[in-house]
Amino acid sequence: MAHTPTPDLFGQEASPARAPAAERAGKGARPLADRLRPRTLADVVGQDHLLGAEGALARMLAQSSLASLILWGPPGVGKTTLARLLAERAGLHFDQLSAVFSGVADLKRVFEEAARRRRTGTGTLLFVDEIHRFNRAQQDAFLPVVEQGIVVLIGATTENPSFALNAALLSRCQVLVLRRLDDAALETLAARAEAATGRTLPLTAEGRAGLRAMADGDGRYLLNMAEQLFALPPDQPPLGAAELATLLARRATLYDKDREEHYNLISALHKSLRGSDPDAALYWFARMLTGGEDPRYIARRLARFAAEDVGLADPAALTLALSGWEAYERMGSPEGELALAEVVIHLATAPKSNAAYRAFGAAMAAARATGSLMPPAHILNAPTKLMREIGYGAGYEYDHEAPEAFSGQNYFPDGMARAQFYRPSGRGEERAIAERLATWARLRAERGQ
Repeated sequence: MAHTPTPDLFGQEASPARAPAAERAGKGARPLADRLRPRTLADVVGQDHLLGAEGALARMLAQSSLASLILWGPPGVGKTTLARLLAERAGLHFDQLSAVFSGVADLKRVFEEAARRRRTGTGTLLFVDEIHRFNRAQQDAFLPVVEQGIVVLIGATTENPSFALNAALLSRCQVLVLRRLDDAALETLAARAEAATGRTLPLTAEGRAGLRAMADGDGRYLLNMAEQLFALPPDQPPLGAAELATLLARRATLYDKDREEHYNLISALHKSLRGSDPDAALYWFARMLTGGEDPRYIARRLARFAAEDVGLADPAALTLALSGWEAYERMGSPEGELALAEVVIHLATAPKSNAAYRAFGAAMAAARATGSLMPPAHILNAPTKLMREIGYGAGYEYDHEAPEAFSGQNYFPDGMARAQFYRPSGRGEERAIAERLATWARLRAERGQ
């Protein structure tokens, strides 16, 4: 027999009239977010890509073949909801663990109970919240019971499974990505809250939009804020966005300096700079600062970008990046952040060339491939008589005394064909560099003949 699921987030009670009188009066009531949990999968909002007609979960249920899953998504989007409702829909007993509070002994107990249940013809869906908190050895404990079908495992994580879970467990589970709730989904939840309480949120249209923005994609957070608004006096005038922000706390931005969001945002900043979009680059720069990122880390990445993606198309870019970094070190926050913002704008609007970056990579590859080839003898110093006698420095031409200050001699090792690692882009300052290199190549060819 399927375990009767406890209602979960993002759904509407069948009717406010069905709630006990004490709850309708607000006395002893469960939190609004707990009361507004869905009763069916159709009530879940914001995850149509999984639950719609062509969604992965819809297809699994239609084929009666629920696989073990990893649900990856931000907080407050319905991961626990889905697990409970899937257990009910598939006719499985629902068991739940939190990786924060559970250990190997708890897993062993759950597995033994699931095995006994299986012998009586009842399957088990084991939901593990924050599964990424289990270490690698604990994750390995799931492998045999999942492989043998003793449990259908559904793990929930806010961390990238590629980094947080071991490969063996991932190979036995399908990863489904849950999306942060968009404006439409959050508005649906606000409307359900109003229907359940029989009250209208005391908000202007601007205030209502502000409420959704403050929730930042988290349905649970929106319902908790709505509950605070319903607790205001009935004659409360509608609040605008500014009054709402004063009354309620904005949800903290999702940003962890040691985890995936850190790398996602620096990647967004780097690619916005490379794409010559100063406005987008400034936005991601600001997002990192408001998330608590160390500006020194950003300064280091800006200097790296100047060398890698601007290069010699604008040789001043690296100097400016280092100057901005030094200015931040001298002034600190928040004054020094303006210097870094100036660097962001300069790098985004500068001509771009990765020719130096590619040239360095090619030269490193050639150095590894050619081993210990010696420089040609004519460019070796000969400070002793013996070295001169064996040919060190013989035939060297002093370029300053050659026509056009260019001798055209070979500087690659004997036995190694001449290579061209650096190919200037022709953008910005590299246009002049390309012209000089072309002139020298012509002279080299002429003098070599």
